[in-house]
Amino acid sequence: MEKQINNFLEFIKEDKRLSENTLQSYKRDIIQYENYINNNRLNYAKLNEKDIKDYLIYLEEIGKKTSTISRNLASIRSFYQFLLRNRKVKKDPTERIQSPKVEKKAPSVLSSQEIELLLEQPKNIDLKGIRDKAMLEFAYATGMRVTEIISLDIDDINVKEGYVNCKAGSRQRNIPLGTLSLRALVEYVENSRPILIKDENVKALFVNTNGQRLTRQGFWKIVKYYKEQAHITKEITPHVLRHSFATHLLQNGADLKSIQTMLGHSDISSTQVYMQFQDESIKNIYKNAHPRA
Repeated sequence: MEKQINNFLEFIKEDKRLSENTLQSYKRDIIQYENYINNNRLNYAKLNEKDIKDYLIYLEEIGKKTSTISRNLASIRSFYQFLLRNRKVKKDPTERIQSPKVEKKAPSVLSSQEIELLLEQPKNIDLKGIRDKAMLEFAYATGMRVTEIISLDIDDINVKEGYVNCKAGSRQRNIPLGTLSLRALVEYVENSRPILIKDENVKALFVNTNGQRLTRQGFWKIVKYYKEQAHITKEITPHVLRHSFATHLLQNGADLKSIQTMLGHSDISSTQVYMQFQDESIKNIYKNAHPRA
């Protein structure tokens, strides 16, 4: 089974062109599944629908969330479809199994006042403060995922036109930068980044104090630090800034399709979760004016 797993992971890496985080998720799911099979002395090539269901029940019993179980099933299904195409199994045991329904929880969102308070915290008095100001303004202005932000290179920014070119896997999207974000970014690029980087060959847009590309953990720690400085009691992560970006756009009249494009959602249903945050006045206007409301 180990050989087939390696072949599968190599296939999705080369053929699907998935992000590193998605690849790691597949790997964790499949290896966990392999451990279960080995511990229970099962033959992966001869499992049936009941065996897969038993595994999903096992995941539930050890405390896995519904969303995690659903993702595990998707990973296992992809694995068996790969095996089926390569004639390593005679049937896909996951074929008739439906994914558990994942209840979409309301995303955590900051109010406009809380955003203002958070963005006021970094002070432009040193190299780190200039960088942090630019980074927080940028995260809120673009709604980009933290992985996308830390993966940016300096050449992905078009200062003249005022937008960032975000590359996510094989897809790209251009996201406009607001006036305040652009101003903070220009100050960082001109006055802070050149001193922070120790090697002119470094292409990363946002770097740490050692001049290397900033990590996810580094970004998260920066957000956490300024949350505490602002005395905001809500839990704030980089993803909360993304949720706040989408919600505030919607509340100020942006259409869902545009928000979907800026967020990089492949399915608009992922964007519709923000509809619940619309002002009641907008909902009432729609209800009273739309003929089919």
